Amino acid sequence: RSVNVVAFGSERDGFSEDSQQPSLIRSYLGRSALVSQIDSSSSASHVGNTVFTEYQACVFGNVKLVVHDCPVWDIFDSDWYTSRSLIGGADVIVIKYSVNDKTSFQELKDSYVPMIKKALNHCSVPVIISAIGARKNGVPCTCPLCTSDRRSCVTTSEGVQLAKELGATYLELHTLNDFYIQKYFGGVLEYFMIQSLNQKSSEKMKKRKRTQKCRRVQPPQLEQPEKMPILKGEASHYAADLHSLLCCCPCADVAFYPEDLSTVVEAHKIILCSVSHLFMLLFEVKSPADIRDASIVRAAQSLFAVEAGAAFPPLPRSVPPVKVVVKDSVFCSCLPDILHFIYSGAFQWERLEEDIKKKLKDPEKTEHVLEKVKCILKTPGKLNPVKDCRSHQISRLYSTSLRLFFNTPVLADVIFKIQGATVPAHRAVLVARCEVMAAMFNGNYLEANSILVPVYGVSKDTFLSFLEYLYTDSCCPASILQAMSLLICAEMYQVMRLQHICELYIITQLQSMPSRELASTSLSIVSLLKKAKFHNSDCLSTWLLHFIATNYLIFSQKPEFQDLSVEERDFVETHRWPSNLYLKQLADYRNYIHSQKCHCTVM
Repeated sequence: RSVNVVAFGSERDGFSEDSQQPSLIRSYLGRSALVSQIDSSSSASHVGNTVFTEYQACVFGNVKLVVHDCPVWDIFDSDWYTSRSLIGGADVIVIKYSVNDKTSFQELKDSYVPMIKKALNHCSVPVIISAIGARKNGVPCTCPLCTSDRRSCVTTSEGVQLAKELGATYLELHTLNDFYIQKYFGGVLEYFMIQSLNQKSSEKMKKRKRTQKCRRVQPPQLEQPEKMPILKGEASHYAADLHSLLCCCPCADVAFYPEDLSTVVEAHKIILCSVSHLFMLLFEVKSPADIRDASIVRAAQSLFAVEAGAAFPPLPRSVPPVKVVVKDSVFCSCLPDILHFIYSGAFQWERLEEDIKKKLKDPEKTEHVLEKVKCILKTPGKLNPVKDCRSHQISRLYSTSLRLFFNTPVLADVIFKIQGATVPAHRAVLVARCEVMAAMFNGNYLEANSILVPVYGVSKDTFLSFLEYLYTDSCCPASILQAMSLLICAEMYQVMRLQHICELYIITQLQSMPSRELASTSLSIVSLLKKAKFHNSDCLSTWLLHFIATNYLIFSQKPEFQDLSVEERDFVETHRWPSNLYLKQLADYRNYIHSQKCHCTVM
């Protein structure tokens, strides 16, 4: 017997510096008298962050307890399939948050509660919501004019409302001591564990009774179909792609000079503007009236000056970049490190601090440069930009900010002409994210010196979806056919990760399709198979062959079944489900039933 518990969320405050803060799950396992033989292991994502920690222990004497503790919600964004399987196999779900981290609570409420509801749509799994910590600002004011308390901590009423939305049990744990862990949280958790064990025992007993009723001659056992190949998603290299622009600086359209014009550092407007309103103001993407923040305007005027190019050393390219003079000499000496920080996604703040400290070796100058960087990153209207510089706060800055420049003429330096329409784009993003376009715009091709580039072989909607992926590292096909069109476009431009995403989307949609819908649909699976093979999608074509074989009784009745090649037909017949042997055994069993003139107890 076993019980599976899945815990989501973190007990830590959003800006807490204490990395040794105790874990609710770990504290319960270590203090409960019912738990023994605790083992733990961690699973990490491709960037090295802990996705979840697995604990295994014994509870109630001989019951196996398996706990998956997921401290961050990123698993829903990066790996929806893993998170859905964790929730689907859970007997109890625990959601944790700190009452002093209103930002994380709001993100949980707005972004992740709908995902949890979706995952729990067909399950009746008990949910415990644990609000952890003592509110640092005391009891919040109930006056409708006083909003400061409500912004800084999560109130009890907000937690109770969230629990109502999920049909959950709400607990407040002011501290992780013995009383709150063992008596309060532990008592509720153990109650639900006992309920789960009782339910499993009841289902097992019912199954045993059903089998005892069928002691006569049984029909042949239908084996499960063969397991279809599993497609593994490719890790994102979005940040690395954009950072590569800084290494070789293709398509650079900005050149930074010190006041003596002795050196030059090249960069790209689109990247700089994606992380900074100050650069938007400097390159006239926004006006001072749009910014509405005098401090940003003053910082831009004190740091930079956009100059005419006559007095500057010439650069070897056909279209000269914008020349920008850096007025602050100390800031200019650290500019390569600052650009490295910006091109890395503007979230490795601690590393930037270390790099500038090593270079300047002067605390006052270091603080001066860091304050300038904070001004560059400042959001208009915010009083304190320091919190915006924390790594965990803006780790997704690129994917949200570059979306602002997708399919807009702002800073665009190339226009695609497709099906009579025009689509503006930015060479820097295209070159960083797509090797085929990098060769096209940097090689000896006509497109390298052309503003207008024609596109053939794909529709406008498909090409826009392709560009959206390049800009945001995400895509949401509307249908299986659109996903296949996008897969073909990805194969044409050799963007392999997008191709894998489209393959996973097609597989997920087909797997979720009921048999009745599969039998009546006009979608040709054989046609999808042919396209997958033609466009070198080996994983998808192999999976589709298994899918046809697994649903043999449905597809063998369709006209498209005749379009399979001899090799494909042989594979399907070999791996078909149900097999010919089972159908023969079933026919023999039916003949036996009729010969005995009795009724089948099962069929």
